[in-house]
Amino acid sequence: MRIQINGFSGSGKSTLAKKLSDYYNLPLLHMDTVRFFGDWQSKTIEEQTSLTREFLKENKEWVIDGNYSRVAPERFSMSDMTIYLKYNRFYCYYKCLMRYFAHRGKTRDSLGCLEKFDLEFQWWILFKGRTKRIRRQHQKNLEATPGEKYVFKNKRQLTKFLNNIFK
Repeated sequence: MRIQINGFSGSGKSTLAKKLSDYYNLPLLHMDTVRFFGDWQSKTIEEQTSLTREFLKENKEWVIDGNYSRVAPERFSMSDMTIYLKYNRFYCYYKCLMRYFAHRGKTRDSLGCLEKFDLEFQWWILFKGRTKRIRRQHQKNLEATPGEKYVFKNKRQLTKFLNNIFK
């Protein structure tokens, strides 16, 4: 099984990926760990793609969370199941704020950098990360996947879905 999880910042992609990885006993790749290092520095697209392709080569089955459409785009067409967390911007903002308080001064396994919640990130959550172009790219990524496709607009829908899986 190959599961791709996409969605807006703060929607819970990494948390869901960890749950599914643990449940199905699948290797997990957080795209944020592929992109960022140090003090929020970004690796080049070529480095990110190389790391992601190496993961795909080493693992026949997997869970990958994160968008980054330009990084190893073939992963979308390889997916057996794609989950798109299309949550409200204010819910995502709240979840990012709570995540910041829970991890302030620490790094998360799904990130590798110190947690932050600065104005630039807040602007990203509320506006810049939700432009028409970005929303179209999320839709394009979803359409590129040949397997099962699930779009959840709220936590209640996702919980109902997971309850059916985790019976």
